Amino acid sequence: MFDAAEFFDLEHTEHSKLFEPEKYVWEALKQIPSYLQFRLKPGVFGELLGKPYVSDEVFIGSGTIVEQGAVLKGPAWIGENCHLRAGSYVRENVIVGNGVVMGNSCEFKNCIIFDEAQIPHFSYCGDSILGYKAHLGAGSILSNVKLDHGEISVAATDGLIATGLRKFGAIIGDRSEIGCNAVLNPGSVIGRDCIIYPGTNFRGVLPAHSIVKLRQPIQILSRR
Repeated sequence: MFDAAEFFDLEHTEHSKLFEPEKYVWEALKQIPSYLQFRLKPGVFGELLGKPYVSDEVFIGSGTIVEQGAVLKGPAWIGENCHLRAGSYVRENVIVGNGVVMGNSCEFKNCIIFDEAQIPHFSYCGDSILGYKAHLGAGSILSNVKLDHGEISVAATDGLIATGLRKFGAIIGDRSEIGCNAVLNPGSVIGRDCIIYPGTNFRGVLPAHSIVKLRQPIQILSRR
């Protein structure tokens, strides 16, 4: 339970070694810094539009476009044929697959993003893993720190599983859709092919092929 194969097709990342031989999928987050330290070979093989900031600790694959106004501090590994739009902020320890959209006013930190995922507008993605073709709607937030700054646990059916992490956002399985302005609380685990409605505040574990619907009462009055 909670192994990487339950959430991700590892053929859709060049970095599958991050998930070996870990018992729980979120343990890959602990491996990112050392993985990049030993494997990252910085270089820009894509196209820079204007003068985005790209540090000397960043690899950018061929066919990737980085727009002016993007900031890539690194260490970071950006795959091929990605699009980093103006205002994209890539901090430390970020690993991105191929064909990924990283949008305006989106912040990334200590995360793994599989091929063809889309994070196009106003989102925070910290200490999280996004699967193949996962999508964050505009303004969706992966909250990664508890208010008391304590250790984050995952709420399994048979009890809490301590992660050993004080910063852990979410696991989002392949092809799952997170609606606009949704908030996933620390330690949320979302299975494959799920949908979370816009504006939802979600906490916990969502099984694959699930839909989280949000219904709120709306009152329409005549204007006087």
